[in-house]
Amino acid sequence: MDTLLKVAVVGASGYSGEELVRILVGHPHTQLVALTSRQLVGERMGNVFPRFEGLRYSDLVFINSEVDAIVAAGTEVAFLALPHGLAHEFAGPLLRAGLRVIDMSADFRIKDVAVYEDFYGAPLQEPALAQTSVYGLVEVYREALKEAKLVACAGCYPTSILLPLIPLLKQNLLEPDSIHVSSMSGVSGAGRTAKVDYLYAECNENIRAYGVPKHRHLAEIEQELSLAAGESVCISFTPHLAPVTRGIHSTIYAKPRAGVAPERIGAVLHEAYARGGFVRLLEGNALPETRHVTNTNFIDIAWRHDPRTGRVLLLSVEDNLVKGAAGQAVQCLNVMCGWAESSGLM
Repeated sequence: MDTLLKVAVVGASGYSGEELVRILVGHPHTQLVALTSRQLVGERMGNVFPRFEGLRYSDLVFINSEVDAIVAAGTEVAFLALPHGLAHEFAGPLLRAGLRVIDMSADFRIKDVAVYEDFYGAPLQEPALAQTSVYGLVEVYREALKEAKLVACAGCYPTSILLPLIPLLKQNLLEPDSIHVSSMSGVSGAGRTAKVDYLYAECNENIRAYGVPKHRHLAEIEQELSLAAGESVCISFTPHLAPVTRGIHSTIYAKPRAGVAPERIGAVLHEAYARGGFVRLLEGNALPETRHVTNTNFIDIAWRHDPRTGRVLLLSVEDNLVKGAAGQAVQCLNVMCGWAESSGLM
């Protein structure tokens, strides 16, 4: 039997952290050696997450979120499932201790210090680490991830927008300044937080926009679209809170460049994702539905050409806690370690 890779989840008490634990419980190549949470020190994992009682690691006890304790557990790879603004406290010391780090926050995604500060309203604490991090979107950065020491996992909204658009921009098929996006996310995207805005009575039977006109995720979306297009890309993006627990649906509108035949859009998407993996291109009249990706690491994508307006519509769905967070992180781990990308995710 292969030696199991020792992994830790730092900040395991949130929705993404819990989802990461769920995946790692069934991962064939990893051993979970540490769960951290400052609020849950001394608690058994099975007590905190009763659905895992009696399963692998249910007797594992939460430890304090301290670098020395994480290292002392024998950790080889640390997942950081922390709120924005905290990962920088752990990433540097863990990397210097010889660990590889997979961060699920936004702390290392943005390369431009000024852009980060503009969108997040605070200084970028570790700009040198942000420069060396690999953006955790496997379908785009698969080769770079193989040698990565620090991975900055793509955000949930960005994943749903970048995967449909990047192949088309790389092939110069779209007018970059024509891109508009409308997305909806389940309430779990706001994290496990006790705020009035996210109470059941506030969210149920209700849809509302938020983060308008400058949602934080625009920073990484435009960064990656600009790299793909080879020019600066600025888009309109309107996110909405939907009355569901999990799932993201994005509708993208764009104008093809002059002379681009509509069928070329579908052909390029098929070329980009021919190897399958976790990107599923829907055929015929099928359109993406969140219920078909819930609790999976798949992203479903469809496209349509509207001859009336001359625009292309790209539609995608994903589970914000899996492909948009924990599953994405494990998919990155699998590539880093040379395992099948589907390990622990099917």
